[in-house]
Amino acid sequence: MTSTLPAGTRDGLRRHELATFLRSRRERISPEEVGLPPGGRRRTPGLRREEVAQLAGVGVTWYTWLEQGRDIKASDQVLAAIAGTLRLDPHERAHMFTLAGSPQPVAASECDALSPQMHIILRQLEPLPATVLNSRMDILGSNRPYMWLYDLDAVPFEDRNAMVLAFTHPTWRARLVDRTDNLPWVVAQFRASMAEHVGDKRWKCLVTKLRAESPEFDTLWDRHDVRWIENATKRVDHPEVGRLEFDYTNLWFGPRSETRLTTYTPSNEDTWRKIRARFDGCPQPGPATGPDTG
Repeated sequence: MTSTLPAGTRDGLRRHELATFLRSRRERISPEEVGLPPGGRRRTPGLRREEVAQLAGVGVTWYTWLEQGRDIKASDQVLAAIAGTLRLDPHERAHMFTLAGSPQPVAASECDALSPQMHIILRQLEPLPATVLNSRMDILGSNRPYMWLYDLDAVPFEDRNAMVLAFTHPTWRARLVDRTDNLPWVVAQFRASMAEHVGDKRWKCLVTKLRAESPEFDTLWDRHDVRWIENATKRVDHPEVGRLEFDYTNLWFGPRSETRLTTYTPSNEDTWRKIRARFDGCPQPGPATGPDTG
């Protein structure tokens, strides 16, 4: 059962998160960037609240209340004007609209266990590594190649959260070749997903745990960066076979689902050869998917 705070408290937390996010975006923009004079000595970096209000065409008091987390309703037109003034990218814009409650976020149910059919699908995808994650990045199920890729057999099921492993688990971290470059946008994706769950105690406890155990996460979390989950390339150093390179693809269970199937397709012949050699006897890719067909 999901443990959440009362609706009023959730709304308050959402407004607080929106206020913090707006301040962080305002403080990164210099007056010169938006055609304003420096304005002498400033107590804080970036634009002043009244400058954002002026540029967005909204009242100073109203915008101040928005940054104070007060219970006010912003129209889509006003939110769009603020997004333009703060130069939000598409990820940040969607994040701001979600926190502002426009449109209302969809309360999608999360899977706590996989169906037998999903386990069959995971097995049939072998030798491709594949896993199922929810929006909090709990690893709900994986096939043999994925378990081998990250040595998940050594991790208790209740500790299998991709965020925790990426920031605190030595084996997992050692295998991520591009960890320094990739972890900032992993945190940004996680923050964007949390906009739908700001009042959920499980999410809050996870963030608290990560901030306490990982200075790296703590620093990245304070940036308030957000971005959508995207397909990309991942490189892994495995102690048995060396460097592996995959293109990974996210497939959501449905249009309103936050649970996704992630598959790792080898992006070069060397990785195909190593995966096939390790999982000999697994179903092989069809003629259209193998990289050595022509």
